[in-house]
Amino acid sequence: MVEQPAAEVADEDSHPASRPRSLRQGVCAQLRQMATVQAAVFAAVEVVWATTHISLYPFGTRAPRRGAVGHGYRIEHLSPLKRSMLVSGVTELGTPILLLHGLADNHSIFTLLRRGLLRRGFSQVFAMNYAVRTKDIRTAAAQLAEEIETIVEETGYERIHIVAHSLGGVIARYYLTRLGGDDRVHTLVTLGAPHRGTLLAHAVPTALTRQLRPGSPFMAELNQPSPGCRTRVIAFWSDTDEAIIPAVNASLDQEGVPTTNIRLRGVGHLSLPILPSVVHRIATSLTQLDSEGAPTASVTHISA
Repeated sequence: MVEQPAAEVADEDSHPASRPRSLRQGVCAQLRQMATVQAAVFAAVEVVWATTHISLYPFGTRAPRRGAVGHGYRIEHLSPLKRSMLVSGVTELGTPILLLHGLADNHSIFTLLRRGLLRRGFSQVFAMNYAVRTKDIRTAAAQLAEEIETIVEETGYERIHIVAHSLGGVIARYYLTRLGGDDRVHTLVTLGAPHRGTLLAHAVPTALTRQLRPGSPFMAELNQPSPGCRTRVIAFWSDTDEAIIPAVNASLDQEGVPTTNIRLRGVGHLSLPILPSVVHRIATSLTQLDSEGAPTASVTHISA
């Protein structure tokens, strides 16, 4: 296994990321970023993880385990050397987290991220699979709504968090801004989601990928203002994301939606859910439950 390099965080901003003035400018800038040494190192990580993910994929076709996974905040039986973090804050730890995968994928993409959240103390981590043959993002968003209502009923929590990779982020955002899902979701974390579409969608002319093209009618609907949205969005995007072209389209700028964009350097699309630095950033963000995003719990490094 290739050792995972640290993802350099270049920018964290509640304001929209700067977008290229033209499509050509954006693509050229992305190609320049891909030519760096750091991008080459992460490309090796991407290849290794892609190979591993292929072997895990069949296990991900099974229905995700239902119900709570136990109280991960109990640490007396664990050695500090086997953990990198500890989350404190029982209320925050119990808030359900739903993991939502991307196009032609399943919940196995979150194998390492889910483990990382559990080891940091989060006790209710769920996942769902939507149909691989989904032809309409709206249909998947309706399925997501049903899944969230089931989780709310099972756990007794009125609001949950969502961590979504790639297409999953677009599905979740449609649910939040067009189906009233902001009443049920406190925080949405997106990892390489094509919020403004991706040119790669032109390569596969299906009903679903047509919706993901920049400037499509669906994208125009999705990005309409959503005044008063109660859900905060944290959008991770990488300047070398090979699936999102131009890469900056994975950042979010939507009127009415409180958003923090976190830019990473040199990270590939499939690597976003596996980097320890990203998992830690997510864990830190999900302990912030008040309306202003101020910490109500902490994520603390543990030493031997």
